[in-house]
Amino acid sequence: MLEIQNLNASYGQAQVLFNVSFSVPQGSMLLIRGLNGAGKSSLLKAVMGLMPQSTGHLFWQGQALHPLSPHQRSLKGLGYVPEDRRLFSALTVLQNLEIATPRMPKCRPDGQPGLKLQEVLNLFPSLSTMMDRPAAQMSGGEQQMLAIGRTLMTQADVLILDEPCEGIAPVLVQAIARALSALKSQGYTFLIAEQNQILTDMADKVMTLSGGVIQD
Repeated sequence: MLEIQNLNASYGQAQVLFNVSFSVPQGSMLLIRGLNGAGKSSLLKAVMGLMPQSTGHLFWQGQALHPLSPHQRSLKGLGYVPEDRRLFSALTVLQNLEIATPRMPKCRPDGQPGLKLQEVLNLFPSLSTMMDRPAAQMSGGEQQMLAIGRTLMTQADVLILDEPCEGIAPVLVQAIARALSALKSQGYTFLIAEQNQILTDMADKVMTLSGGVIQD
């Protein structure tokens, strides 16, 4: 279980998260809804350790995450895809995927091995046709598939996704939704910020964030 307790975060003097607490059971999907400026992206960054001014307690499988750096949280199994994706634009699809592969294979909490390259390509078949294409020459939806695939290559078992279906062609949105559904059936855990209704049907719970506060 991913557990967040009394999470607070600020940018300088401006506080953006106020005592946020919730839990995400292993193998489930939690959607965080809210208008622009509600604090959704800040919440995901804080969970990943990317908000320097944050306090609170975070646990994954009973292990404390709050003392750990973003890199250490990644090693524990957290995988983060920001809204801007942060791909290596000059590298090819294959290079983006290979660069994320850890030196030592890891097992997921259920004992199953993490995904390998061919398994990621099976989730996103269109990537197999563009392995030598630089990421900069891909469409937004193709880049989003690559960003999720690259995160899976890190052997992540918790996927923290910021607006994964926003501004993407409908056919690619469907491909991404199918891949997330397949991953969920394999026991992956999801914390997702989104404004649209695309992933609602597969979510186990939907929460609303307003003004940095979780609304009941």
